[in-house]
Amino acid sequence: MNFFNLDNMKKTLLVIAFVLLLFTTCEKDDYETGIKAPGRNDDLVEKVEGRVVLAYVTHYGKYLPDPNYFTNLNYSFAEIYMEDGVYKGFKLQGDEARFRQIINLKRKNPDLKISLAFTNTIENPDNPRGGSFSLLAKSDTYRKEFALDCKNFLQKWNIDGVDMDWEFPGLSWDGDPNAYDVEVDVANHVLLMKQLRETLRHKYLLTYAGYCKDKENVVGGSRYIDIEAVAPYVDFVNIMTYDLDEAPHHHSALSDPSAYSDCIRAVQVYLDAGMPANKLVLGVPFYGRRSFNPLLSINFKDILLLNPRQYKIDNWDNNASVPYVTYNGEYYCGYDNEKSISIKGEWLLDKGMKGMMYWEYDGDDAIGTLRRAVWQTTMKK
Repeated sequence: MNFFNLDNMKKTLLVIAFVLLLFTTCEKDDYETGIKAPGRNDDLVEKVEGRVVLAYVTHYGKYLPDPNYFTNLNYSFAEIYMEDGVYKGFKLQGDEARFRQIINLKRKNPDLKISLAFTNTIENPDNPRGGSFSLLAKSDTYRKEFALDCKNFLQKWNIDGVDMDWEFPGLSWDGDPNAYDVEVDVANHVLLMKQLRETLRHKYLLTYAGYCKDKENVVGGSRYIDIEAVAPYVDFVNIMTYDLDEAPHHHSALSDPSAYSDCIRAVQVYLDAGMPANKLVLGVPFYGRRSFNPLLSINFKDILLLNPRQYKIDNWDNNASVPYVTYNGEYYCGYDNEKSISIKGEWLLDKGMKGMMYWEYDGDDAIGTLRRAVWQTTMKK
């Protein structure tokens, strides 16, 4: 026997064994940004066809979402460019690299539907700030150009739809008088949605972020969204059933007559306006709301880290069916947890609604407490 060859063979076998050991003991994390991936034997219930679990994912988010926890993802945001009243197209907010990461989630979940969400606010530094959706929607030409730009964008990136977050026709939260027109905004919003549907046809999704109110008459015109008028054009509505009030009221209660609104009342607005229940998606916040002025909120993951010597979490309001935080014994903020999400899920399925959405993914804790709860309750048979 050639002992030189035998020695080489032993070395080769050792190398092979070492390589195999590396592959069996080291597994690449599914996330690129630090949140631990769920195990391969995750016990999520089976998806029910036709139901929606939708996550809003932001351009400034730090984490790469796990696409097994939702059926739909709305990427937030894109903004339109108007220069001296002339429509010049739209751009993504933030870094395109983030957008590329998100759309690549389709490789992990080929059934995932991704929509581009549009905001009426301006964030990009190169935007000339020469108008908003109010101005664009006044022009039949610009409505058609915008809709065609949307279609071309969806085709280019191989994504699935448009989510309109014009909040809201007939008003501007920052009070800019040039950002809205109470006389025509509500009607023009309907025309814009109609044009989007005609251009996108039914090959692509068309949704919108909805308020807790229907069209409302004001001096000189109206504001908010004409629910009945847009109903034929949309696949479903993401009702923002959060930020419905501030402390000392709950901002996302299932039922709270003392608050400005609640989930039950908000959904009933849509049903009364003629929107089918199977086009309604209930919004869940992954944060607690303290106040609007100043604007104070706290993500769920940070609520869990509050100092227990001053804060008490998981207080429960039986009437509102939501938890809340107290600070030195006083009400601090309302929020949602596994229990409230489960109760809301049972309620909405009984109503024949389409599912749940949440704002926004990064607010959850590292182990996915809330996103798991949303999936489990929405897909319950």
